[in-house]
Amino acid sequence: MSEAVYIETSILGYLTARSTKSLILAANMEITRDWWELRRKDFTLYISEAVLEEVAQGNPEIAAQRLEILHDFPSLALNQAVQGLASRFLARSNLPAKAEVDAIHIAAATVHGMDYLLTWNCKHIANAQIQGKLAEISLDFGYVLPVLCTPNELMGD
Repeated sequence: MSEAVYIETSILGYLTARSTKSLILAANMEITRDWWELRRKDFTLYISEAVLEEVAQGNPEIAAQRLEILHDFPSLALNQAVQGLASRFLARSNLPAKAEVDAIHIAAATVHGMDYLLTWNCKHIANAQIQGKLAEISLDFGYVLPVLCTPNELMGD
């Protein structure tokens, strides 16, 4: 059985991004596309309604591309357990109140037992200073926090 990966919105952003002169953004786009092409088949991929809502925003043409990529992905329920854990993350960690959707992504991946949450959001999600507290909160409620990582960290050998 393959490992489960929650695909957070920023991954779709990098997959469908227009070219840029920023070397860091261009590198992240390339890494994301490489992961998508070479590694995604090694995992079972999931999203949530929060991802669908976010990818539907912005430029209508690019939003349509993002939605098309996700059209067959299983969606994790944003049930009461997810909402409750997200609230606890916001109340007890150093996530700012404006990171409500980020807390929902993390909670959905946690409650539904994902192995990984794949993201480029290193401010509020794949952040070493935040992850320890999120892991502690998760354990307090009987869950194990998934590995919160970027595509670069999940490239394998």
